Amino acid sequence: QVQLVESGGGSVQPGGSLRLSCAASESTVFFSMLSMAWYRQAPGNQRELVASISSVGSTNYGDSVKGRFTISRDNDKKTMYLQMNSLKPEDTAVYYCNQVEGKLKWGQGTQVTVSS
Repeated sequence: QVQLVESGGGSVQPGGSLRLSCAASESTVFFSMLSMAWYRQAPGNQRELVASISSVGSTNYGDSVKGRFTISRDNDKKTMYLQMNSLKPEDTAVYYCNQVEGKLKWGQGTQVTVSS
């Protein structure tokens, strides 16, 4: 029932920045209770957890993005964000958002391409 819509992807050079957004079609109360996460999947690879944020704002990051990415959320807007700085070619992937355990219906994702 919950619809997740990712946006904000694009093509950037190494070292560039992007800000991804994830909008959810759910009540603010329900959304605020969910631990959420950003995932990514590159061609030929499994979907991997990039960053997560709990219902109370505690965050965790994958080792490959720690120090470069920042996850945040705005419960009133039912939106989650991923600020990506110092992007590397290895960050190229389709980025998805979901509940931290991946139990919601996956959206279309948003493509991030980092190349010279």
